[in-house]
Order: sequence, then C-alpha cells, then structure tokens
Amino acid sequence: MKSAEGLVILGFGGHARSVAAVALASGTTSLLFVDENAKEGEAFLGFPAIRRLDGAIDSGWSCMPAAGDNLLRQKQVAFAEANGWPLATVVANDATIHFDAVLGPGCFVGHHAHVGPSAQVAKGCIINTGAIVEHESVVGEFSHVSVNAVVAGRSRLGSLVFLGAGATVIDSVSIAGHITIGAGATVVEALVVPGTYAGCPARRIS
Repeated sequence: MKSAEGLVILGFGGHARSVAAVALASGTTSLLFVDENAKEGEAFLGFPAIRRLDGAIDSGWSCMPAAGDNLLRQKQVAFAEANGWPLATVVANDATIHFDAVLGPGCFVGHHAHVGPSAQVAKGCIINTGAIVEHESVVGEFSHVSVNAVVAGRSRLGSLVFLGAGATVIDSVSIAGHITIGAGATVVEALVVPGTYAGCPARRIS
C-alpha cells in the first residue's frame, strides 16, 4: 500500500471492513469510516464510523472508496475528488503486482491476488481476494474482479464491469462496459451489449 498515516474509508459494509483489515496489516495506523447509514457509536476494530465528513482531511491522510457496488464506488470517488481528498491504493502484502503493472488511484487488491506484467487496472477498481488479472490485460474504471475470478492475458474489461466470483475471461477477450458476469461463468468471446451474462460459455440472460 502507498503509505499514509491515516485512511478515510468511504463505506461501512463488508468490503469496507476488508479494506480496513488489509490497510492495517499494510501499515496504516488510523482509520475513519464514513457511511450515511452508520449508527451512532458504531465502530470496527476500534475505529469509529460517522455519517458525514466534509471539507479537508488531515495532512498525511488519504481516502479509499470501499463500496462493493461499482456505481456507488464511482460516486464515492467523485465525492472524494470534489473535496480534494487524495485517493489511496490499498494492496495486501501477500498480493503479487508484477513488473510494469499499473494500478490507478482508489484501487483495492486483496489477499493472494495477482496482477501480471504490463497489466493496467484503472481508477477505483477492486481486484478481490485470490483474483487474477494476467499479463497485458486492461481493467476499466470502477470495475470489480471478484474473489477467485480470472482475467486471462491480453483481455480487456470496460468500465463498470462486474466479474462474479470464480468467473473466467479467457485470453484476448474483450468485455464492454456496464456488463455483469455471473459467478462461475466462462467468457469465451467478445461481449459488446450491456447486461447480465451467465453460464459456460457466458450468454446474455437480461
């Protein structure tokens, strides 16, 4: 993780808590959760959750969008940027980020994930626990590669793509933006129409 004294985590759901655990293990010393649905007095690992935070954050602090939902995470990034808050990139210590791979601001890379050589992961993405984004692949802004999902080499995901748990995109396949791939599905050819796809091979279901 790019070191910071403290981290403002936008959200207080399950993914926000995963971000918190990885950030603490990576050297962050202080956390503050911000979630409009937080209840008074709520906390996680001793760090408080508040409903709203406006204006500047303290020097040495950065911000992490932590909604699992792609559209909500996009809004979180816009809110942080409107407030001038620097975006963090949170990477688990046991993740593998190879050579000239690029991670954009506001990205999360979970435990045992792998980002291969020359891969590009754009702003606000989640590469979740055990996920693989192989060599020369591109993951567009605010996309989510779920736990144990695989993006094989030279593949391309557009923006706001959700790749479900255990799903596979075979090598050199492109997926357009705003597409959801169901858990365990296998994508074997280019997908260009927004919607939800499932099965092996993946077919549009809605």
